[in-house]
Amino acid sequence: MEAYFDNSATTRCSQGAKDIMVRALMEDYGNPSSLHGKGMQGENYIREARAGICKTLKAKEQELIFTSGGTESNNLAILGGAMANKRGGRHLITTRIEHPAVLAPMKFLEEQGFDVTYLPVDKDGLISLEELQEAVTEQTILASIMYVNNEIGAVEPIQEAAEAIKRKNPRTLFHVDAIQAYGKYIIHPGKMGIDMMSVSGHKIHGPKGSGFLYVKEKTKLKPLIYGGGQQRNMRSGTENVPGIAGIGKAAQEAYEGFSAKRAHLYELKQAFLAGLADQGWAHVNGRTGEDSAPHIISLSVDGVRSEVLLHALEDRQVYVSAGSACASNKPAASATLTAIGVKREYLDSTVRISFSEENTMEEVEYCIANLKELVPVLGRYTRR
Repeated sequence: MEAYFDNSATTRCSQGAKDIMVRALMEDYGNPSSLHGKGMQGENYIREARAGICKTLKAKEQELIFTSGGTESNNLAILGGAMANKRGGRHLITTRIEHPAVLAPMKFLEEQGFDVTYLPVDKDGLISLEELQEAVTEQTILASIMYVNNEIGAVEPIQEAAEAIKRKNPRTLFHVDAIQAYGKYIIHPGKMGIDMMSVSGHKIHGPKGSGFLYVKEKTKLKPLIYGGGQQRNMRSGTENVPGIAGIGKAAQEAYEGFSAKRAHLYELKQAFLAGLADQGWAHVNGRTGEDSAPHIISLSVDGVRSEVLLHALEDRQVYVSAGSACASNKPAASATLTAIGVKREYLDSTVRISFSEENTMEEVEYCIANLKELVPVLGRYTRR
């Protein structure tokens, strides 16, 4: 049996997304900027994807910018937002547990003379709304807070955070990295006080290399890419029509039967946790109930390095992640695990299990059985 539990790193592309992409690649392959019929066919894919995604967000169609994925969306929001609004101040706010695609542009802006406040989190990975509001000043032009943490599944109080920020400084832009949240939560950014929001296609059974950024109407934002003026001059370059068609289809599918899919994810998560509840070597980080993300578990294991466990499971065709896949090839300790106070011995002994709607209870049971068999053996070997 194969059990793929690395869905927070990437999901398998859905059949529907694949089919529409193949049509856009092989049949309706015109440049969407061309004026002839083939070009119009390409443009229609973009229009349909835009309309479908905006329906899930209850957003206006002009409020969507298609990108190459979550990293570009985050960079466009943070760098573009800071550069467009720097006359109003040079202070930014984020948290210590953000994805590198947020933390790296923040570090870059610090090098350019901006001042960044990094909010701490509690043992469950949650920010303090009081500390957030206290951090906002008249010079604060942008705050960026993730919706769902990609390593431990902490769910931040996004709407309350927006209210706290705007109460103190209505001019502060609020950006949300929703890459692990979109498709798992109903998100209407306009009603929630979100000015910009990033989403990635390959986290929702769409293609890699696709994403979008929601930008509230009248938000000041400087583009990062200049050229032919596509997407209202906000993201120049010939649009990736197959990728846009794919993410459009995946977004539509993500919210079909939404409640049942979400319930299924929580059932898998609770079954996994229950299966390891009597194992003394298993330690779960963060919250585990319905106040946590339905699809993410962070598991620390006594005496076994995460990389060793990952490859032992791989030999049984069970696939998990050693923390965030985007940074898992780097030996540095996880900023998220450090921020929530995980013991030093667990910093390199933690794996992430992440589910999708395609996973089954049988796969969960198979993974648990392998963990119970492998961990005691690997632990003895490690101690030698």
